[in-house]
Amino acid sequence: MKRISVDIGGTFTDCFFVWDDQYIDAKALTTHHNLALGFNEALDLACKRSGLDRATVLSEVDSVRYATTLGTNALIERKGPRVAAIVTHGFEDTIPLSRGRGYGEGLDYTMQQNLPAAERPVPLVPRSLIRSVKERINSAGKVVAALDPEDVRSVVRQLVDAGAEAIVVSLVNATENPDHELAIQEIILDEFPPHELGAIPVLLGHQVSGRKGEYVRATSTIVDGFLHEIMFHALAQLSNNLRDFGYDKPMLVIHNSGGMAQMNSTDALQTIHSGPIAGVGAAEHLSSETGLGHVISTDMGGTSFDIGLVPEGGVKHYDFLPTIDRWLVSVPMVHLDTLGAGGGSIASYDRIHNAIKIGPESAGSNPGPACYDRGGLRPTVTDADLLLGYLDPDNYANGYIALNRKRAVFAVEENLCDHLDMDVIDVARVIKDSVDEQMAIGIGKELRVRGYLPEDFTMLAYGGNGPLHACGIARHAGIKRVLAPPFASVFSACGAGNMKQLHFHERGVHVTMYNATNRKLYDDYDAFNKVVFELEQRGIEDLVRQGFEAQHVKHRLELDMRYGNQLLTQAVALTDINRIDGVGDVLEIIKTFGDVYSHRFGASSAAPEAGIRVSTIRVASYVDGDVVNFESLEAGGKRTTPLPLGQRRAYFIGHDAAVDTPVYDQSALTATSVIPGPAIVTTETTTFLVEPGWRLEPTQQGAVWFLQD
Repeated sequence: MKRISVDIGGTFTDCFFVWDDQYIDAKALTTHHNLALGFNEALDLACKRSGLDRATVLSEVDSVRYATTLGTNALIERKGPRVAAIVTHGFEDTIPLSRGRGYGEGLDYTMQQNLPAAERPVPLVPRSLIRSVKERINSAGKVVAALDPEDVRSVVRQLVDAGAEAIVVSLVNATENPDHELAIQEIILDEFPPHELGAIPVLLGHQVSGRKGEYVRATSTIVDGFLHEIMFHALAQLSNNLRDFGYDKPMLVIHNSGGMAQMNSTDALQTIHSGPIAGVGAAEHLSSETGLGHVISTDMGGTSFDIGLVPEGGVKHYDFLPTIDRWLVSVPMVHLDTLGAGGGSIASYDRIHNAIKIGPESAGSNPGPACYDRGGLRPTVTDADLLLGYLDPDNYANGYIALNRKRAVFAVEENLCDHLDMDVIDVARVIKDSVDEQMAIGIGKELRVRGYLPEDFTMLAYGGNGPLHACGIARHAGIKRVLAPPFASVFSACGAGNMKQLHFHERGVHVTMYNATNRKLYDDYDAFNKVVFELEQRGIEDLVRQGFEAQHVKHRLELDMRYGNQLLTQAVALTDINRIDGVGDVLEIIKTFGDVYSHRFGASSAAPEAGIRVSTIRVASYVDGDVVNFESLEAGGKRTTPLPLGQRRAYFIGHDAAVDTPVYDQSALTATSVIPGPAIVTTETTTFLVEPGWRLEPTQQGAVWFLQD
């Protein structure tokens, strides 16, 4: 296996390089103006460590996989084209009204309870760029009002004259009959041919989402259209860079569904959060291979802190109606909770509470934290870590970045000390403890709302800053076992290397598995199986187009189900059923739904007497591939404490005075070592901070246990 996997984050570009039996990790700063430059720098470092040159690697490697947060950042910064929307006549205000709940989407729980005070998000499509066409298709897919081509031409010209740079078409009931959306696309392309200047990207709602629900399908397509241009140019830039150095295979892009595909089979919407989700995939793989049990994955990078949940058995949680930024969309996405708490998160003064606020604003990679000495003037978490003595200013990021302590002192003094009447070290303590507590609260919320206890989970601490803050987060969260996994600093990139080629296809349906009125079970097996077959064929077409044989494609059937008229819909994965051939299959589906529902909400919560309905049929089509093998996390035999390289004065939460702290390097992380806290271990890609009351026990492949004494 020869493979390059890259996770392009807001601050660092992580590279995980597999060359036969060699596993090599490398990092470089993300170059936002040209992502290829940061990729080349990280790859060159990995090649240097393997004794190979870039041209040889790119000409012989099996695949190059990209995960990126570029789309996420573009949404946050509202950097995108002017998007226009064409809808069915009479539905012009559906998008602006946003079901009457648009104020609350993407807000925290507290703000959702006070919607009158909530700030409405800046629309991606202003009301002035929404136009309607006279047409109507009913819920059965029959044409009620035919489309008028001249009406469409007039609307398209109005939108172009108003400055539209991309057009989204989302018509009522287009999932049942897409003929009108396809006809509008044909008319637009006739008016503005792709080969001429002025051509406009056209995105159709039924192609982005096959699920019912006009508003959510429209927002999904709008977000996709908003990100289309920036993702196209950025990924094309990366692809061209690979071509220039002899890579002649299709570039693969990681999807937020937990799979990947070639660029020509990827929607911009599918790239949102793809980097952190690759980390959740790696956590799932590690858990299944090593028997870790319940795992909470935490990725602390330079910009954000991402939380993923992998219960025992290696089953990820999915969101089938996730909120991206402030928009509800209908795309199957691995569940992820993201906090604005990373190494580059800015610490600011909160005048109302006379306290320090951490994030969500980040210094990113340019200019970066103040201590980077690249023009940053505001204090960050990394500045606090340096002031507390945790970071080696001469050996940070393998010496790639020389840290300037004076700059960190200046930033903290100018922005925080005067307001709080505290000295620099005390402020740095508050920053460190506050960000640890903030991340622990996020973990506790994520677990408890799903009925789990933190003490039953092993926390995976990865990302560039994960091992540095692991003990503090665990202390606040009440977690006893923390593991810095193999290749911790580039664990998400490692996960990208394990992804399968996978596509989801779904269709909204009205299927009553059990009718409570007449007490009958569903018996229209042919109609159900026809929908499943069509979705499987679409998945096969996707994967055959990417070079796979049809016989190698596997499928997994999933249903969105609910009791009666409940608003809550539960996704159910059926591992042993992909067709309904009789009453036994119907009963098995009902039993599986009941088991999943009862496990999540309690044994007495199931209500089959209200009826059981299916609202969506979904098929995951995938092809298995080679994966990175993780070694055992158990290490027998006697452990000894290695000799430190020296000492450094460091400050810890709960200790007033500075502590003379032993300092180690990478050579101390052997499977026969134990390092009692307090201690600091500085490696090429991250720093392990062992707080008082904890100890470090390394295992195979660089994995390290943090255990409480």
